[in-house]
Amino acid sequence: MRRQRADWMNPVDDEIMELLDESGAGTPQSLANELTKNNDYIGVRCRELASKGLLERPSRGLYVLTDEGKQYLAGELDASELG
Repeated sequence: MRRQRADWMNPVDDEIMELLDESGAGTPQSLANELTKNNDYIGVRCRELASKGLLERPSRGLYVLTDEGKQYLAGELDASELG
């Protein structure tokens, strides 16, 4: 199924979630290094994704994909319907 993005999303958001889906967990710094993006920018995007329920932060600075995030990646969730 095709992913249904929200207006607030940026192209890197999919990359972040795909990487977390593969790796299980990551920090903004580890994600930024892997994606060759700015650490601060990735941190901002992770916080935004977490505020919408696509990521969660089980401990300080560590992010994981939520069930909703997995559903979004599978094309089963319309991100524009999130909080």
